[in-house]
Amino acid sequence: MNYGNKLKLIRTSELLSQEQIAESLNINRSTYKEYELQNSILPSKYLWELGDVLNVSIDYIFDFTEEKKYNSINNKLDKIKSGIRLKELRKELKLTQLKLATILNTTQSVIADYEKGRYLIATPFLYTICQKYHISADYLLGKIDSPKYLK
Repeated sequence: MNYGNKLKLIRTSELLSQEQIAESLNINRSTYKEYELQNSILPSKYLWELGDVLNVSIDYIFDFTEEKKYNSINNKLDKIKSGIRLKELRKELKLTQLKLATILNTTQSVIADYEKGRYLIATPFLYTICQKYHISADYLLGKIDSPKYLK
């Protein structure tokens, strides 16, 4: 997972400082700096917000697509929608919660909590799922309705 360099590239091309990004996320500049350096994991919530702030898709940040922004986006983060989409994907792939948990090196209860909308999918798990199954991170988080799959 190497989104830090991409974040820096996008930020500098938009002539924004780390301080400006941090302010828009309501976090300290040092915290944002750690995300950009990938010394800390960027939470999915901030990943969603960064897409809005930088006017790019999460898929673009993850370097899954060259398409910077999708036309139709949902503006409200919805853990329930994200959970439903994860469950649908898991069933489409004929994976049990336990099998998906094993792939992600986590527990079945974590997957169950994601699918019930208790928590937003953690960034490392989101990245792994999207990369392995060529699904859009923006779609899985509920930010867009299409495209579902990436090439």
